[in-house]
Amino acid sequence: MCKWIMICMISLLSLQLQAQSGFKPVADLSAVKKEFARAAQQTQSIQCDFVQEKNLSMLSDKITSKGKFWFKRENKVRMEYQQPSYYLLVMNGKDIRIKDAQKESKVSGKNNKLFEQINKITVDCVRGTVLDNTDFTTKAYENAQSYRLEMVPVNKAMAGYFKMITLVVDKKDFTVSGITMAEPSGDDTNISFLHKQVNANIPDAVFVVK
Repeated sequence: MCKWIMICMISLLSLQLQAQSGFKPVADLSAVKKEFARAAQQTQSIQCDFVQEKNLSMLSDKITSKGKFWFKRENKVRMEYQQPSYYLLVMNGKDIRIKDAQKESKVSGKNNKLFEQINKITVDCVRGTVLDNTDFTTKAYENAQSYRLEMVPVNKAMAGYFKMITLVVDKKDFTVSGITMAEPSGDDTNISFLHKQVNANIPDAVFVVK
């Protein structure tokens, strides 16, 4: 009897979790890829606010940061942390610049696999080619408002940094609403993108570190 009660409880819990998320596997992934690519071709720029929450296994409280994000074709990304402290990440092609309140440093994406992958994922999302990234195996789910892409690294080097990367993509315009980077240690980083403006005029000077 206890066994059947346990089975029923697990089944009910599974149904509750499914109902809460409302996500189900995508039936026609090729159609989603085409729509993603089509929408991306019409996206020349994105600017928005973001909120980042870092969950560390050794701390009970989340570390919350806020800032602004810009993207412009081709391969220009600026992520500016404004709260609680200033931190700047600018990616322009393969060149990556990092700046905080004290100093500025330059990183080559060719020589740093982690930054190279972050750059690639960011640009692939906006280009609509993230589902073709062969560095990950990807499962796609959907509900009425969004797609959820669960990306698991296929090589040991990337698996050392990420256990899984999850993207939430808005069905309205195929822009990314959220990203979660889960680490092997159990820590994770969640970034939500808010107040998105698509195809606004962004000067090239935004992607210059001063």
